[in-house]
Amino acid sequence: MDTIYITGHRNPDTDSIVSAMAYAALKNALGQRQYEAARLGQISDETQTVLDRFGFQPPKLLNNVRTQVRDLDYDTPPTLSAAAAISRAWRTMQKNKISAIPVANEDGTLYGMLSAGDVANYDMSSVRNPNVGRIPVYNLLSVLEGKILNQGGEMRDEISGEVTIALPASRENLMFSSPDSIVVCGDQPDMIRRALEIGVACIIVCQAEVDPELLATQTDTCIISTAFDAYRAVRLIYHAMPISSICKNSDLVCFHLDDYIDDVRNAVLESRFRAYPILDEEEHVVGTLSRYHLLRPRRKQVILMDHNEKAQSVPGLDQADILEIIDHHRLADIQTKNPITVRNEPVGSTTTIVAGMYQDKGLMPTAKMAGLMAAAIVSDTVMFKSPTCTQRDIDVANRMARIANISLKELGQVIFSAAGGGTRSAEEIFRTDYKEFHIAGHNLAVSQVTCMDSDKLLQRKDEFLKLMTSIRKEKGFDMVIMMVTDVLLEGTQLLFVGDRETIRQAFNVEDVEDVVFLPKIMSRKKQVIPMLSALWG
Repeated sequence: MDTIYITGHRNPDTDSIVSAMAYAALKNALGQRQYEAARLGQISDETQTVLDRFGFQPPKLLNNVRTQVRDLDYDTPPTLSAAAAISRAWRTMQKNKISAIPVANEDGTLYGMLSAGDVANYDMSSVRNPNVGRIPVYNLLSVLEGKILNQGGEMRDEISGEVTIALPASRENLMFSSPDSIVVCGDQPDMIRRALEIGVACIIVCQAEVDPELLATQTDTCIISTAFDAYRAVRLIYHAMPISSICKNSDLVCFHLDDYIDDVRNAVLESRFRAYPILDEEEHVVGTLSRYHLLRPRRKQVILMDHNEKAQSVPGLDQADILEIIDHHRLADIQTKNPITVRNEPVGSTTTIVAGMYQDKGLMPTAKMAGLMAAAIVSDTVMFKSPTCTQRDIDVANRMARIANISLKELGQVIFSAAGGGTRSAEEIFRTDYKEFHIAGHNLAVSQVTCMDSDKLLQRKDEFLKLMTSIRKEKGFDMVIMMVTDVLLEGTQLLFVGDRETIRQAFNVEDVEDVVFLPKIMSRKKQVIPMLSALWG
């Protein structure tokens, strides 16, 4: 069952993280176990404090949702040992109707690839070159369905030599004269005696008994009996060779489960193999990939929480299937291939919407989850002082607090005290809740930090302005803004780089410097972005 990722926006705030976690818990509690909350960035100090307070671990970090090899319906053929006989490999390919098979070392790592073409080439070359080298006796006995007849033969582990069929003829006309021979014969005592005198490597007796006197001869020649006729026995001797002797084990093109399909396609176009081995994180063989697997790859599935803008979403979104959007922001530029469920409501916190979905399904969250949800609502509504806050947010937060048996006032103090910055760098603080916007041909970025002591953060104003100037230059933004929202002052210290006149007109302030205090301005979504949109629109 494929995982469905529930993800908030980049540079996630507490509401983004918690709403994804709460919705995943709701979905899984209803019997759909494939849902997993994910995050697109580092956890802020505030969010980590909340998670620690209620005993939760941060969601999985998701770097992108580009289609990977693991998303393909690749083949999982049997993987044979390099020591297996060629005959076994051929039977395996015929049984599974495949033209190539991976060959593995004893520890499961890749040794090579064996194709039907490799077997055919070897089979044809054996006609001109009758020599075989180092056939394991185990392999030979297996393919011939034979048994060793003499004591000396039991001492051999490998057989090498030139394969010769001893046709009925006089001893003087024997085609073999070297000890490096594998003699195939029938009921021919003279042939067997001569072969023993020469000391050939192996005698294979087809469909016949051997004189006990000959078997008692002191020799290291291995005498094997088989029920096959001479022709089949000869062909099977060649097929007893280990597949390591003919498979391709150099200049292999292989892929890993985490490789991206775009990169795989390019590599496949530059090569001409029938199948490519697939390896896992430990380099173990897990399957094979062919060109046709790339035609219709399975796409990752995602649910977007607390955002609906592509620039704020997970990288590679165009290669994924969006199943749902749950948000409380303006509708933006996300496009989908099919109709989906969209729940967009004018409330102060996405978690408030998720709490309503718990109610719709008749499921009450656990005390720990309720506490987490209460904290997210308090955070996103700035202790209910944000203009985005609604009575519904307040009612839901109070209900969650009662379930968790906590005080919202004390929770708010814990949350906003954690947002003071601590020992973090200016960039870490700035990117804690950072979003990019595209409005009427203007590009800008707005960061927001909510705290209870804005003066402490403003002591680092020069660091922030230097960083913002660098970001503006690097990305070509018209403006970069940092909102230092103070809960106690019920307003925002606005730092900016860009056109001063824009700030003056948008917020109706005089004597604009690098920082200006905006009383009662608490919300980026409802007070800052709309002001700029109205000015530029």
